Amino acid sequence: MERAGADREVEAVLRAEAPHVLARLARRVGDFASAEDAVQEAMIAAARHWPAEGVPDRPRGWLLRTAERRFVDQVRSEQSRRAREQAVARDRERLAPATDAQDGSDDEDDSLQLLFLCCHPVLSPGSAVALTLRAVGGLGTAAIAAAFLVPENTVATRISRAKQQIRAAGARFVPPDPAEERRRLRSVRQVLYLMFNEGYAATASDQLQRRALADEAVRLTRTVHDRRPADAETAGLLALLLLAHARRDARTTADGTLVPLADQDRRRWDVTMIADGLRLLDAALVEGAVGEYQLQAAIAAEHARAPHADAVDWTRIATLYGLLEQVTRNPVVRLNRAVAVAEADGPEAGLMIMDGAADHDHPGQPDHDRARDGRGDQERGRVHDQLRQTHRWWAVRAQLLERAGRLDEARAHYREAAARATNRVEQRYLVGRAAALGPDDDSEPR
Repeated sequence: MERAGADREVEAVLRAEAPHVLARLARRVGDFASAEDAVQEAMIAAARHWPAEGVPDRPRGWLLRTAERRFVDQVRSEQSRRAREQAVARDRERLAPATDAQDGSDDEDDSLQLLFLCCHPVLSPGSAVALTLRAVGGLGTAAIAAAFLVPENTVATRISRAKQQIRAAGARFVPPDPAEERRRLRSVRQVLYLMFNEGYAATASDQLQRRALADEAVRLTRTVHDRRPADAETAGLLALLLLAHARRDARTTADGTLVPLADQDRRRWDVTMIADGLRLLDAALVEGAVGEYQLQAAIAAEHARAPHADAVDWTRIATLYGLLEQVTRNPVVRLNRAVAVAEADGPEAGLMIMDGAADHDHPGQPDHDRARDGRGDQERGRVHDQLRQTHRWWAVRAQLLERAGRLDEARAHYREAAARATNRVEQRYLVGRAAALGPDDDSEPR
């Protein structure tokens, strides 16, 4: 196997196994921060040895044994903690290398406990989500930064601070009680949503999707729903993930080329997954107040229920996005609403929303609510400015400009989007869209 291929294989194995190894080690030693450090060292060792020596038959066991040794070494090196060193020495038998039977047991409970531990109430929501995406999702700081629309060093700081706070709080790797679990659900849902998004559209990769990551997000969400079947928002989240993941086989061609939603062969969509998602959504919508994940699932359901692309009810989707924007005040939602409005009312209407010339206040928001939310306007403005720096903003505007017949502007926007994209599948698609509009010119994006 060529070195590049070996590196990719090792990277894929490490990404899949690291969360399980961290969960197992944290449960055994009861110290999340130290366990995380030890697992990181084990991964570095694997990345150094495996490409040349080959991935071991049981990579999880190899990583766990290596991480355990690193943990013991860490404790021994802390001269000021001799009591703890003695305790570790007494527990050496308990920390013995995992057997094959231990290696594969109890993974689901470990992963779920790790998920709830990372959403500890001592952490701010941003820190909790960043830490969990790193520990449970196996994401790097670049991917997490892209999900949050913040600089990469900000994410690194959040993760470091979160580990220190968990250690200071004396958090143990044990399941939270029902009341505490309920308090952490909001952060847990956000983590699972962002984890799936990275699997659905990889931030920096030569493939559009990280299917294993999306699969794991769906599995964990289903497990949380099984524990909280009456929680409508968790059901809504699971419905959303199922309806989106059902399209996975139709989103690229055999050679890996991106296929837009409107051009996908719906016969390749997973009908069982769609039926499961629709059932969950219908049940969740009658439970009471409708939250953001239920609204997103309702939008996905409109696509799933349409027999073909021309039958999609874009007017209803635009209305749902309007409601979702009221709930979230999220610029990304406004971007999606612009696309839906363009489909329903024409591209110029979508461009007006993107450019802020229409509905510049929060839709349907009373005056007193606007005043009360004044302190949040600056933060939303910052996030909106960050969004304009992403390829997604330029790509959407390019699409609307193309549909409006403003081809010179569209071509320049497609090129700008391609230059900003970090996923190579998306880059190739955007370059192709620009080339399809004709020869080069001197137009600049505006």
